[in-house]
Formats: sequence, structure tokens, C-alpha cells
Amino acid sequence: MKIGVLKETVAGESRVASTPDVVKKLTAKGFQVMLESGAGDAAHFTDAEYKSVGATVVDRQTALGCDIVVKVRKIDQADIDQLSDSTILISLIEICEDDGTLQALFDRQIRMIALERIPRISRAQSMDVLSSQSNIAGYRAVIEAAAHYGRFLPLMMTSAGSAKPARVVVLGVGVAGLQAIATARRMGADVYAYDIRPETKEQIESLGAKAIELDIGESGSGEGGYAKELSDEAKAKQQQMLADELAKAHVIITTALIPCRPAPTLVTEEVVERMREGSVLVDLAAATGGNCPLTEADQVVTKHGVTLIGHTNYPAMMPTDSSNFYATNVLNLLNIMVEKGENGLALKDLDEDEITQAALVRPE
Repeated sequence: MKIGVLKETVAGESRVASTPDVVKKLTAKGFQVMLESGAGDAAHFTDAEYKSVGATVVDRQTALGCDIVVKVRKIDQADIDQLSDSTILISLIEICEDDGTLQALFDRQIRMIALERIPRISRAQSMDVLSSQSNIAGYRAVIEAAAHYGRFLPLMMTSAGSAKPARVVVLGVGVAGLQAIATARRMGADVYAYDIRPETKEQIESLGAKAIELDIGESGSGEGGYAKELSDEAKAKQQQMLADELAKAHVIITTALIPCRPAPTLVTEEVVERMREGSVLVDLAAATGGNCPLTEADQVVTKHGVTLIGHTNYPAMMPTDSSNFYATNVLNLLNIMVEKGENGLALKDLDEDEITQAALVRPE
């Protein structure tokens, strides 16, 4: 069974869907790995490294013709016609932002495993790409904040005087938010956090941060561990009650997302106007409209004296580790998709396992 590993073509995307360490494990299991030449260059993995662990370096068309094709981002329209009729595509399909790619794949009867649809159950944790990449985003968000904040994050005492720790507020306590809290605490900041799901309070405090508690009249707990959208009345109440807490922050990191919906507004322009000169806001929801309306996607801008950071692909800023995590998630998924048969590796029925059943994209 052949696996094709494609080079990413989205601007700024430096990750690769498989790494030499993972390719070594795949070839040991009996897979033939066909790597598009240069696929790992941006993540600092050379073709020679892949060859040394058993991969064959090929052109893009050959990689597209494999039994299984793995990518990080959505496949290019131009590549769809080059897929084999029996190909299984494994990647982030980016279903919420479909531009016709899904229908083109359905028309070719290509089976798709959308990694963003891996269910959040215990068995699937080792395959959960969204969580592994969100961990990196939460960490990198704090690094970006520290780089743009013109003062220390921790308490600093020197012979020339002392500096108080920065007050960091994290909004949204999912995977990215928890990692942001942990990273900011390790760097010595005074950290506060808020989430509409009341069950996150214990998680916040376990990391040494302080939970911001607001009574907005309803819970934001949704299915599968995700937040659900609040009513308009609750949103307005939330913004009003949060405003005073946010205005005192030196650094705000927002991570609030609702699947396939615009990001909720948590930091209004009025709050930004009240923040101290030189403060920083890192908006991890910039790709879906931002948790602050002043955020500009893929830009770093200063408004009302506050630096707003709107990067939309933090994992690509750390491509080596991001690719290692991603590739390991895909390897673990392949372990439940394929079994050894009399004539080598054979694909299992994807509807027999709850994980592949949930991730398999079907026409509506």
C-alpha cells in the first residue's frame, strides 16, 4: 500500500504531513511512502533524511496517484483530477470554508478523512490534530505577546529597581487557552482567565491562574467539550461585565471559537481604548473574524496605542514540532484504518470504527 506525502502550497504554510521519524515507522509496517520532492524543506526535513528511512522521493503527480494521500491543508483544485479513483485523502479538509473543493472530490468519488472531524473521545486523543496544533498556537501566542510587549512579563528585581509582573488575561480555556495560561505562568506573569463554560474554573486554577467568574445567566457548555454560541442578551451582558477586567490587562490572549461560525466578539473597541498604552492583544480567532473587531487577519497593527496581533497560522511558525505532532496524529489514525492481510496491508471498513466513521466526509 502506497502513501503519498504532498508538499503544501498554501502561502505561508511550512508544515509537512509526515516526518522522517514517522516515515520510518510507516515503512516498518509495510507501507511504501512516496514523498513529493521538497515536501519537508520548509519544516527543515531534507529529501535525504526521508530517503535514509525508506521513502521514495517522487514528483507531485506520482504522489497524488497513491492509495492514500496525506496533506496538512485542503487539497488544490488542480490536484483533484490527478488523484487515483481509489485514493483516500487524509488532511484538514477545511469544511467550514468550502470553495467547491468538496463537491469536486465527491464528483471524483474520492473518500476523504477530515482530520478536524476526529471525535474528542479518549480513544481518539492520539489522533486529534486540532488539539495538537492548538497546543502549539497557545504556546506561540504568549511568545508573540512577550516579543511585542515593551516590558517584562515576570516580576524583576534588580539593583536598578523592580518591575511588577504583567497582568495577562486569557479568554477561552480550550486546548490553546490552557497552553497559553501554562506558558504565561511559566514566564512569571500574573495570569487571569475566563471561559463561558463553568467547568473550566478548576482547570484554570490547577495551572496557578485566577478564574474570572461572571454570572451572565446561561452556560456556554456545548457538545464534545466545545463551547456553544450564547444568546444575544448573554453576549451583551458578557461584554459589559468583562470590560473592566480586560481594561486592566497588559496582555490579552483571545482563543474563543465556535465551530463553523464567526468568532464571538469579546474585546470591543471601547475596551481597547481603555487599555494602557503599549498593551498587547493576541487574537487567535483572527481567521474567523476575530474576538476583537479591530484585529486584522495576518497583520500586526497598533490601534489606540494597543498592539493587535492577528496571525492565523501559529503552528506554521514552529514547523518542525508542528509537523512531528501532526504526522504522529496521522500515524495513529492509520493504525486503526489498516490491517495486515494475506497479501500485505489492507484497508478496513471505515464505517466499522466510530473514529473513522465520524471523520469520513459524505455528501449531504
